[in-house]
Amino acid sequence: MRGLRSLLLHELAHSKRSLWELLERHQYLLRDILDELNSMYEEGLIKADEEGITLTEKGRTLVDENYLRYRPRLCDACGGRLIILDDAFKELLEEFKEVTRKRPHPQPGYFQGYMREYDVVARVALMHYYGDLWRSEVVLIGDDDLLSVALSMSGLPKRVLVLDIDERLGDLISEIADERGLDIEFMRYDVAEPLPEELIGAFDLFSSEPLETWLGLRAFILRGAACLGEGGVGYFGLTRAEASLEKWRRIEALVTRMNFAITDVIAGFSYYSTRFEDVSYEVFVKRLRFPVRENPGIDWYKSTLFRIEALGRPKLVVDPRRRLRLTYIDEEEDITHPALYGGEG
Repeated sequence: MRGLRSLLLHELAHSKRSLWELLERHQYLLRDILDELNSMYEEGLIKADEEGITLTEKGRTLVDENYLRYRPRLCDACGGRLIILDDAFKELLEEFKEVTRKRPHPQPGYFQGYMREYDVVARVALMHYYGDLWRSEVVLIGDDDLLSVALSMSGLPKRVLVLDIDERLGDLISEIADERGLDIEFMRYDVAEPLPEELIGAFDLFSSEPLETWLGLRAFILRGAACLGEGGVGYFGLTRAEASLEKWRRIEALVTRMNFAITDVIAGFSYYSTRFEDVSYEVFVKRLRFPVRENPGIDWYKSTLFRIEALGRPKLVVDPRRRLRLTYIDEEEDITHPALYGGEG
C-alpha cells in the first residue's frame, strides 16, 4: 500500500484532517485505509485526538516538499462529474427534493442506502446529455434513490419500470406518482429469482446501484443486461470503498463478455449518506486504535458511475430464466454493515 501511505502522509502535511475528510478524499478500500492509519499510528507517524489526525515529527520527516507544491483539484463547477445542471434541471432538482422527504428509512437487511438528490438528478442529466432518455423504455434494478421519480418528472422517457424487493418503496412510488400525475410502474422482484419472460430484451436502458458482493454485483448487472434490446445502454455504480480492484476487473470482464463496451467511468459521481435515524454504516470506527469524533455530516461514501453500451444485442452469458445465488455481505471487503458488529447502528 505504498501509494496509499504516501497520499495520507502528504494530505496530513497540509493540516489536521478528520477521518471523514480523509475518507472523502481517497479512492481505496475502506478496510485498507483503516489498516494503514492503524499502522501509521503504531509506527508513530501520526497522532490523533477527537479533533482529527495529524503528523508527528517523525511523520513529517517522510514528507516530500516537492510533492506538496502540486495541488490538483476537481472542477469546482461539476465536482468531476462532467455534467452541470442547467435551469430546467435545477428546477427538477428542487421538485425532486420535495418528494424525497417521504422516503422510508433504509433497511440494513437489504443493505439499503440512497444517494444525494443532486446526484440523482445529475445522473438523469448525464443520461439525457448522451441522448439515452428521449422516448426510451427504462428499467431500474432496485431504486432506493427514487431515480424513477426524477426520470418520470423530467418527461423524457417513454416508460419507467422499477424492479425492487422492498414493497414499502413500491407504495411510496405509487403515492408520489398519484400525487404528481407520473407514470411509473413497480414490480416487486428479487434479483435472485428468474427474470419474468416479458422483461427480457424489452428495454432501451437499465440503471442500478448494485450490492457490492461479487454475487450481488453479478446478479444485478446480469438482470439489467438481460432486460436490454439491441444497442441498449446500462448505468451502474461501483465503489472503491468496498469493492477491490480484483472485483472491478471481474465486473469489467463480465460486461465485455456480454457484448458491451464501457464508454464512461466517472469517479465520485454519486455520494451516499451513511447515518440514518435507525441505522449507521459507520460502526467500523471501532477498528481504529485511536479516538475518532462522530461524523459531523460529511458524505464520504461515493460510487463511480459506469456507462456501458451494447454492440448489437447483449450476449446473455447466464440464462435470465435461471435462479441466481445472492449474498449481501462480503466479509473480506465489506466493513460497514451493522450486522458485522452485532447489529449495532
